[in-house]
Amino acid sequence: MAEMAGGAPATEVAASDPDGFDGVRMTWNAWPRSKIEASKCVIPVAASISPIRSFPDLVVLPYSPLRCKPPCSAVLNPFCRVDFPSRIWICPFCFSRNHFPHHYAAISESNVPGELYPQCSTVEYAIPALVSGGDPSAAPSLPPPIFLFVIDTCVIEEEFGFVKSAMRRAIGLIPENALVGLITYGTQVQLHELGFSELSKLYVFRGTKEISKELILDQVGLSAPGSAPTPGFPKGGMLQANGLHPAVSINRFLLPASDCEYTLNALLDELQIDQWPVEAGNRARRCTGVALSVAAGLLGTCLPGTGARIVALVGGPCTEGPGMIVSKDLSQPVRSHKDLDKDAAPHFHKAVKFYDNLAKQLVNQGHVLDLFASALDQVGVAEMKVAVERTGGLVVLAESFGHPVFKDSFKRIFESGEQSLGLSFNGTHEINCSKEIKIQGIIGPCTSLEKKGAFCSDTVIGQGNTTVWKICGLDRSTCLTVFFDISPSERSSQSGIPNPQLYIQFLTNYQNSEGQIRLRVTTITRRWVEGSTNTAELVDGFDQETAAVVLARYVSFKMEMEEEFDATRWLDRTLIRLCSRFGDYRKDEPSSFIINPNFSIFPQFMFNLRRSQFVQVFNNSPDETAYFRILLNRESITNSVVMIQPSLISYSFAAPPSPALLDVASIAADRILLLDAYFSVVIFHGTTIAQWRNMGYQNQPEHQAFSLLLQAPHDDAQMIIRDRFPAPRLVVCDQHGSQARFLLAKLNPSATYNSAHEVAPGSDIIFTDDASLQVFCEHLQRLAVQS
Repeated sequence: MAEMAGGAPATEVAASDPDGFDGVRMTWNAWPRSKIEASKCVIPVAASISPIRSFPDLVVLPYSPLRCKPPCSAVLNPFCRVDFPSRIWICPFCFSRNHFPHHYAAISESNVPGELYPQCSTVEYAIPALVSGGDPSAAPSLPPPIFLFVIDTCVIEEEFGFVKSAMRRAIGLIPENALVGLITYGTQVQLHELGFSELSKLYVFRGTKEISKELILDQVGLSAPGSAPTPGFPKGGMLQANGLHPAVSINRFLLPASDCEYTLNALLDELQIDQWPVEAGNRARRCTGVALSVAAGLLGTCLPGTGARIVALVGGPCTEGPGMIVSKDLSQPVRSHKDLDKDAAPHFHKAVKFYDNLAKQLVNQGHVLDLFASALDQVGVAEMKVAVERTGGLVVLAESFGHPVFKDSFKRIFESGEQSLGLSFNGTHEINCSKEIKIQGIIGPCTSLEKKGAFCSDTVIGQGNTTVWKICGLDRSTCLTVFFDISPSERSSQSGIPNPQLYIQFLTNYQNSEGQIRLRVTTITRRWVEGSTNTAELVDGFDQETAAVVLARYVSFKMEMEEEFDATRWLDRTLIRLCSRFGDYRKDEPSSFIINPNFSIFPQFMFNLRRSQFVQVFNNSPDETAYFRILLNRESITNSVVMIQPSLISYSFAAPPSPALLDVASIAADRILLLDAYFSVVIFHGTTIAQWRNMGYQNQPEHQAFSLLLQAPHDDAQMIIRDRFPAPRLVVCDQHGSQARFLLAKLNPSATYNSAHEVAPGSDIIFTDDASLQVFCEHLQRLAVQS
């Protein structure tokens, strides 16, 4: 029936990998049975799932899944009860009895199909693509991925040089069968006809007003006379080998990389920066919105149902046409958080509405928008966030196209092999659950398909009112946060006896990077906890890392959606209620307060979340805040925890590299510290180490140990940078140097200018009035035990 891929059993994988075999982590691993008990738990009942995470022992089944009868439609899984003599299986979700089809006739207790193996709670179905005759060899060839590059030419000559070299490297890495197109824009939009190799031929669109999809196609000669383009895969007539419709001359604009490599390189050599004159005191006239509209319109009619990515390289703010974020006059600055709070950003809501409509068009077509923004000023990531996030696109924010953050990240999306991101297309995500559970919604890179079912909750968080979501672009690290509601129903069990287990099934249908259609099915089970007295079982099932990340995502969502929302006060109240509920103490005696080890690091996570860039928007632009939140919402729990609470490693002669407290007391003159704050990686040298390095001791053969000590954090930093997308910024600094602020801003201020007399020699102080972690915890204990 199905062979296991061999290797470690699921339990061993789970032990070595915090995300477990299924890639699902929950705030509570034992669930309260009633809505009232759930509200007393304070932290929402939520799950984080990585839908197509790669792991070595994944079982791939070469046939279609067996589904329960509608409306349930759950897939056969290890938690189904099977009556082998009668060839019947009972669904754990709706308790329906289903007959096995005749090709399962050989099933018995000693011969079960792969999807019933106890360790196969996650399996993937490689659904065979057969044509009507049933001959696999005659099946249509797999559609190739499409990359449509949209390049900003309103940049300085030096920056444009960096863009060209990044593009040349990308063209060399793109798979040969992938289709490539090119749009450049400045004051106007130029669509390049790559299929016309005799000379460079392009179609020009005005950048001042919105252009409809029909008008775009009419202008480039792609609309068939008297027929309206229909969404969905092209009907009528067989597809050509490249997945295109023969009647459509789209291959003038999108060519296989192997055919147009020379044309593209020649075109890049000829390309110049935007020649439109820029008056003194004005910004360049840049029509980003129209350029993205042209890209979406071109892909929409030409290649419906095929995986395509619009890769936008943006070098500044849109100052013209739809999507405009700031006027051309340089005396008017780009909107700040203060402007947004006071509703003093005149272009913001109009631009967000434009990108919201663009997002709907791209989701309808199944296409992705990736954004690479490289500029010293803002470019409009805050407005474009809706289009990037709803389509599952990637986003990278850098200072320049020559910066390693841009160069390394841009290269990664085209790399194959171990370094590949595993970019996949056209995903849909579906959830089935036990009768007592309702789904409130998902926060993450997806869009609700508004397919209401029995499992939809009345309360909506994020993308809700549905049990099916569209994920146009997803990769191995894509992560979704699902919020649940508990509402016990009458028919929640088979025989009137309450079922002690709850079940949830996640189904992700997607087209992988090779173009094959796959269905990933993950079925999980957790225990119900009966009554309000049984808190020990709840406490044992609490996952503090997941809870911290879920709260960070939820609070970021509330900050965007609710005006006048005070995130710090909301987090403080949540933490106080949690400690009052699950702490062990005597009323009004703070010294008696004890909390279970399962909650012990949670206050520390909240302390760092309150100070993080997700809650404190001061000193960040709206673009940076949007960028941080997009990544917080789409990364795994392990990565998101690092964003909230960075990790610190200490290197010294006295001890091997070891984790250090995220505290100013960890700084010492004879130490090197490596801080991983996810978006940046900081190597910090104490004063003595920096002096020795400046004297060149590391170059002397008798000081080889010092040379190795200096090199060790650099090697570790490169390992972090190599495996991360987007590539983090590397900062190398010395104690008391100007860039030491990158480390000091993240440390607990246990020593400030008020307590400078108590500081150990060679350590440091932080100039701040912020409370330290110790003071924060003392206040928390006092408030938690109040009667």
